[in-house]
Amino acid sequence: MNILEMCDWEAATVPAEATVELAIRTMLDRQVGAVAVIDEDRRVAGVFTERDVLRLSLGEPDLRKIPVRKVMTAPVEMATRATTAGEALATMVERHYRHLPIVDDDGRLLGMLSIRNLLQVRIDRLTHQLDQVRSAML
Repeated sequence: MNILEMCDWEAATVPAEATVELAIRTMLDRQVGAVAVIDEDRRVAGVFTERDVLRLSLGEPDLRKIPVRKVMTAPVEMATRATTAGEALATMVERHYRHLPIVDDDGRLLGMLSIRNLLQVRIDRLTHQLDQVRSAML
C-alpha cells in the first residue's frame, strides 16, 4: 500500500486567499487537524495546522480578516508517491509533524497524510498478523 492510498479520500484545502476563519471552519467541518493551502493550480503554498491556530490565539484580534497565507506554515516539507510509509513516518516523528502533503512532480496536491493514517495502517497490519498467529495455534 502506498502512502496516497493511506490518506483520507479527499484532502482538506483552502485557497491561499482564504481567511484564517475559513481555514479553521474547514478544519472543524472536515474534522482534521490541518488544511493544505493551495494556489490556483493546486500547488501547495503552505499548511495551516492546529498549532498555527494556537499561536494565533495568543495575539491576533480578528481571525476573520487575517489572510491564511500570512500565518500558514511555509515552506512545507512534502512527500511524493515514491515516499514510503516508513520514510513518511520517520520524517513526521523527527520533525514533529502530524500532517504531510503528498504532491506530484509539479507540487500539486494529491493528498494529505496524517500520522493517524500511518498508525491506523500499522495497527491493522499488526492485528492481522496476530490473528494469523492465533489461527495457526488452534
